[in-house]
Amino acid sequence: MHFNRRCFMKSLFYRTYFSVTVLFLVLCSFVFAKIALATEPIKIGIIAEEGTLAGKAIANSAQLAADEINAHGGINGRPIKLFIYDDHVKATDAVEDFQRAVYQHHVVAVVGSWVSEIALALEPWAARLHTIYITTGAASPNITELVYKDYNQYKYVFMTWLNSYFLAESSCDFAKDSLVKQYGIKTAYILSENAAWTKSLDYEYLKCLPQSGIKVVGHIRFAPNTKDFQPIFNSVVEKHAEMVIGGIAHSGMNAIVQWHQGKLPFLFTGVISEASSPGFWQETGGATEGIITSAGTSMSPITPKTIPFAKAYIKKFGSNPPYTGYVTYDTINILANAIQRAKTTNTDALINALEATNYVGVMGHIEFYGKDSPF
Repeated sequence: MHFNRRCFMKSLFYRTYFSVTVLFLVLCSFVFAKIALATEPIKIGIIAEEGTLAGKAIANSAQLAADEINAHGGINGRPIKLFIYDDHVKATDAVEDFQRAVYQHHVVAVVGSWVSEIALALEPWAARLHTIYITTGAASPNITELVYKDYNQYKYVFMTWLNSYFLAESSCDFAKDSLVKQYGIKTAYILSENAAWTKSLDYEYLKCLPQSGIKVVGHIRFAPNTKDFQPIFNSVVEKHAEMVIGGIAHSGMNAIVQWHQGKLPFLFTGVISEASSPGFWQETGGATEGIITSAGTSMSPITPKTIPFAKAYIKKFGSNPPYTGYVTYDTINILANAIQRAKTTNTDALINALEATNYVGVMGHIEFYGKDSPF
């Protein structure tokens, strides 16, 4: 077969031109795809109980942390984009929110909920959908015990707040050092809400109070929606308890106001979530006077980051952050730090980076227990 030289060269030119053009377009597409990926937002889901003070602080602090990170260039040049969902303190709503976050908004992780029952309801979905979930305020040890018992299935779940065992031990240490040694307190009545997080709390109280020199003379677990505490308080008085110690997250206002109004002859202490609210004094008309509880709301220089965060929160939202505000703010920064170190949002790589966390935040020095620990 013979080719006309001009036709052959012309054909060769067009074929070469076409091939180079296609190659150029492919390379351009690849470059633009990499640029688009490099600037694509990192999506994080936030599940909060916005009708509660603690839940609202989860949404607020997450937004504050994201805004600050974005103002400093984002994570490896990529901005954070939050998707905030209100679960209305309902596990069913929270599960739907989690599914929407994964399927519709394609988040790399979900953060939030201070309610243990909700965190426990979300945990199987984190496993099913292979999506990282970090609870920011729930205290039930069952959350991390599931990870310990079946790491491969539940490795997606993290917890950035103290569990009930630690909270009880802290209360007992305080009782021993201050109430027993300084004031001679000898008897206590355990009074807690019937909730997931208080099961382990009460279990530990029953162990550590006697070890602290305090005899337990009674123990009641009441419904979280209890309005009238007088029958319970009558039992406390009948047992001659010198103090009530317990775990209350939802009905603390009623209990404390009735205790104060009745001028009852016993101390009121323990883990009382509502009493740690900066506005609780006003909300109870001063009934909190004399209440002894742990609180994560103090403007104390725990680290160089603590007071600046609290001031920024007050400036932006007009009130002091409750404990969930501190926890969530640190959690968003921990997650951002892990993504930055992993240099990817790949789930397995991100889990490894989170497990290697060694971070100083507004709450202090933060590390996660290993997979061989139930905590």
